[in-house]
Amino acid sequence: MNWGAIFDWDGVIIDSSAQHRESWIRMAKADGLTLPDGYFEQAFGMKNEVIIPEILGWADEPAAVQRMAKRKEALYRDIVREDGIEPLPGARAWLDALRNAGVPCVIGSSTCRANIDCIIDDIGLRAYFSDIVSGDDVEHGKPHPEIFLKAAGRIGFEPDRTVVFEDAFVGIEAARRGGMKVVAVASTHPAEDLLNADKVVDRLDELRVEELASWFRA
Repeated sequence: MNWGAIFDWDGVIIDSSAQHRESWIRMAKADGLTLPDGYFEQAFGMKNEVIIPEILGWADEPAAVQRMAKRKEALYRDIVREDGIEPLPGARAWLDALRNAGVPCVIGSSTCRANIDCIIDDIGLRAYFSDIVSGDDVEHGKPHPEIFLKAAGRIGFEPDRTVVFEDAFVGIEAARRGGMKVVAVASTHPAEDLLNADKVVDRLDELRVEELASWFRA
């Protein structure tokens, strides 16, 4: 294949929204902090270093923000270990289809590497991806395209020869800024709100390799 696939992680490969929400709740309760109305939906796809000062208003000083960001993700991993987690319906089947067609796949996610590493082997998906670009690897979070540009480089394709699979508005915008095709997964937002994508699906296994390959035949 003359194109590659870039996958966001949360909301595309796994449904971790309940665990992430619970980690923010536990942290707020432990520290006596307030969670603003609508904070969770506003924060989809963003790095904690943006969420904490700009969405939550919990801290501004970089060292304090970094400490809080790390604590929040440690709480998330505790919750995942308590509850377990599974790939979203259709994710494994789509990854199988891409692998069988020889399409290289890479993860490009705002989450930290430790979050991905604590799950990916347990759910048996590491072998599907040639590499991982996490929030730890970039200076600028989504909607800046840095994550996806680096991910495209890891699989050896120019951005315009890649498809990004995303669920978040900021991720779709990042892919657009990077000059990439975008498939939106309606796991986080209703399909009718995902207007900036080339294609919208409820599940990844609704897709067909031949259709996406046709985007790159010109």
